[in-house]
Amino acid sequence: MADTKKLPKVPESLLKKRKQRAEAKAKAAKAADLAKKKQQQKRGIIFKRAEKYVREYRAREADQLRLRRQARKTGNFYVPAEPKLAFVVRIRGINGVHPRPRKVLQLFRLRQINNGVFVKLNKATLNMLKIAEPYITWGVPNLKTVRELVYKRGYGKVDRQRVPLTDNAIIEKQLGSKDVLCMEDLIHELFTVGNNFKAASNFLWQFKLNTPNGGWRRKYNHFNDGGDFGFRDDKINALLRRMI
Repeated sequence: MADTKKLPKVPESLLKKRKQRAEAKAKAAKAADLAKKKQQQKRGIIFKRAEKYVREYRAREADQLRLRRQARKTGNFYVPAEPKLAFVVRIRGINGVHPRPRKVLQLFRLRQINNGVFVKLNKATLNMLKIAEPYITWGVPNLKTVRELVYKRGYGKVDRQRVPLTDNAIIEKQLGSKDVLCMEDLIHELFTVGNNFKAASNFLWQFKLNTPNGGWRRKYNHFNDGGDFGFRDDKINALLRRMI
């Protein structure tokens, strides 16, 4: 009989490494599967929330239309509720700015021309808007404008860095504790001026907009006198569409 060659023994250290590698691979596969399931659950939650918000917006519009018709039928006028949300845009530079309006512009984070921010309207902010009025224009944005601003021009503030909102995970990481998980949550919080409006507004970097198509009319005249600065109510929406 011919001598059979003995196969070399596998070193024990190599066997241990193989075992560790196999265990790590199985653990990673399990973690990936768990993360996938969590992501699917989250996607379902986000979709349900988006549906709920759409129903809420439609119900609000229908309610306003009903009240308007009811008032017309009885020969009265329908006066809508006072707006809670404003969008403020800086239209003038810093040359010759008095310290008071300069401080207000800093508090609103409007440090450059064509910067814009969402502001909650109350007695204090209305007084501040009056002080800075010659340097800003502001009005009441509708849902379409809020959505377009956030989706097209929205950037988040992460570790003092300006980060594009390309993923809901960025929003969840910063505002998850406030129950704001995705873009639609963020838009809803801003548009309805919810309990977490301050956190949502501070998370958003100030919007950097373009000069409006066709340019400004006259920055040194009030909007009511054919100029640009001051309160322009819902006509801010037409201006912002030219600036986005």
